[in-house]
Amino acid sequence: MEPDRWLGVELRHFAALQALASEGSFGRAAERLGYTQSAVSQQIATLERIVGEKLVERPGGPRPISLTEAGELLLRHADSIVARLQAAQADRHALQAGDVGTLRVGTFQSAGARLLPAVMRRFTSAWPGIDVEIAELDDEEVEQAIERGELDVGFVALPVSDAPLETSELVHDPYVLVTAAGSPFATSPEPPSLAEIGAERLIGFKAHRSSDLVEGVLRAAGVEPRYAFRTNDNGTVQGLVAAGIGNAIQPRLTVDVGDPRIVVRDLEDIPPRVIAIARHRDRYYSPAARAFVDAAVATTRP
Repeated sequence: MEPDRWLGVELRHFAALQALASEGSFGRAAERLGYTQSAVSQQIATLERIVGEKLVERPGGPRPISLTEAGELLLRHADSIVARLQAAQADRHALQAGDVGTLRVGTFQSAGARLLPAVMRRFTSAWPGIDVEIAELDDEEVEQAIERGELDVGFVALPVSDAPLETSELVHDPYVLVTAAGSPFATSPEPPSLAEIGAERLIGFKAHRSSDLVEGVLRAAGVEPRYAFRTNDNGTVQGLVAAGIGNAIQPRLTVDVGDPRIVVRDLEDIPPRVIAIARHRDRYYSPAARAFVDAAVATTRP
């Protein structure tokens, strides 16, 4: 393949590949894109001809189509390219908005409950003409939404993935043990060791950076964590701990420390979670977005 043949690849080819991978059939992909089925088929055929590879397995009959290994590889690049186009559209909107318009802010549960209110109070008093739209997602989803241009700024937990983000640290959030009031861990004179904690059932988060970190620390201490229940809802975790179903190791900001049903013990063997405010480093940085980042830093730093 001569590299210059790839210059014939168009965004509509990538859009067709994305739709096909998502929908599993040419008909549904056509409905999603507003094309005819033959148009989508032609775009995929053109893309295969340009790259010189079979990208789609077409089993025929009622069986869904699937991407070949080459198709999956190209799809990853297509996702990034289309995301940059979406970001460019968002930049144009931000440039036009000026001091009046909408600022899209992403947050996750604990940042939304503990950090966002004070930041919003400072920001909205200085920028009353900006409407702030809040999206609550997992922190990793916030990163992805910023990369796609769906959010202007967002709260994230460091380190971020390979998304092209610029971040400003806000707070260091220590991990704590949360246990039921009256339990042996609550009344012991010294905080329990990781080995002692790991010997009991845990209430934990589903697959997530926080859970990965906690499990890695426990395994390094020679303990294989055993879970009674896993959820990404902070309130559910705390309720199950209060009921004595298990203990939890979680960042302090995820805990309602005023709940009399639980006791919170400090842990020194787990590095704290670092929460930051993030934006896309290659996108237009509107005055409102810059002001929101400044408000977040001013509100959370000593």
